[in-house]
Amino acid sequence: SSPEQVVLVDDGGRPTGVADKATVHGTSTPRHLAFSCYGFDAAGRVLVTQRAGVKRAFPLVWTGTCCGHPAPGEDLADAVHRRLDHELGVRAHDLRLVLPDFAYRASDAAGIEENEFCPVFVCTLDADPRPRPGEVEAWQWWGWERFLDAAASGELSPWAALQAPLLAELGDPRTRRTG
Repeated sequence: SSPEQVVLVDDGGRPTGVADKATVHGTSTPRHLAFSCYGFDAAGRVLVTQRAGVKRAFPLVWTGTCCGHPAPGEDLADAVHRRLDHELGVRAHDLRLVLPDFAYRASDAAGIEENEFCPVFVCTLDADPRPRPGEVEAWQWWGWERFLDAAASGELSPWAALQAPLLAELGDPRTRRTG
């Protein structure tokens, strides 16, 4: 199969080209399109995941429910559904875009840099995940306050730590709406 490609973007998130995913995550990473998703159960708990130890960037780091990269020409929401199914074996309900302009840059302990224009989605999940080895090491349902505390204390990925207070500003994760 051909290598996975990511969409290169400018600072406003507008596509400028494509590149092989394997070539863009190094010590100096061009800005590219990604997404993050936070899935909640009926009780308002958020599904947090630990990235697999074999991941090139940020291995074994705890983070939100799912993150990934849309393929060239792929709708962002379609990419979220695809990755939730692939990584966690779950279906998203009521998927909504809540932070359309989120972007960040961060480096992990090994110096691998992320530089992403990374819109953030929330959704409802109605089942426990069945994670795929190589993608997800572990998972837990956390109360929202525990998630916010973990983000503030440096226990989560850099992007989750930055996204958490922005999500908190939007209010209750079960009832927030956009538009």
